Amino acid sequence: MASHRADAKYMLDDRGYTGHLIRGQAPYLLIEEAVRNRITNSYYWKEQCFGLNAATLCDRAAELTYVGGTYNSGQRASPFLCLAFKMLQLGVEKEIVDEYLINDDFKYLRALACFYVRLTAEDSVEVHKRLEGYLEDSRKLRRRGNQGWGLIHIDEFVDNLLTKDRVCGTSFWKLVPRQQLEDEDKLDERVSPVAHMLEEENEASSTDERELQQKPQQGKELQQGSKPQWKLQ
Repeated sequence: MASHRADAKYMLDDRGYTGHLIRGQAPYLLIEEAVRNRITNSYYWKEQCFGLNAATLCDRAAELTYVGGTYNSGQRASPFLCLAFKMLQLGVEKEIVDEYLINDDFKYLRALACFYVRLTAEDSVEVHKRLEGYLEDSRKLRRRGNQGWGLIHIDEFVDNLLTKDRVCGTSFWKLVPRQQLEDEDKLDERVSPVAHMLEEENEASSTDERELQQKPQQGKELQQGSKPQWKLQ
């Protein structure tokens, strides 16, 4: 237990930190102090997160059953938030995070990686480019918060990361809106898959309407054509 306490204290003390900085500060400081305290005081952090590395953290994330920040009246930190904090402590490399992202087998691992990208990306362009591809993932996630349990789809979860300043009890740095980045020619215009599907449906409907209009016309031409000649025997 003493080692757990030492680990927690290390995470809350940035004196002498010489590792990689994210936007000028130690990575674990990207989560507010009050939330950090709840994380390091949680049972899950002490029992399940101590001693993890990038590989074993992946295994632990595969066991997640819901996303969330803090929950209940006691504001307990969720396992999801604890693992995100552990990733900040480890300073998981971009290449490894990308492997988490493209893994289709474990949806909560993907959600965790998306959350981590939103926290740690260097700029708004990087966030949009790395996360927008997952706006097409419609799988369901369980969500737990102060209001209880609920469901959310991965694409909705990612959209929240791209449009909101606070998700899973965590405040994010201000993201530049996509439209502004498009206006500044930093991003190409994004065509929504839903809009593309609607366009195809509209084209199909137009084709059906043209065919329906042609059929009565063809029938009329047959009626106005030559009458059959009957031969008398």
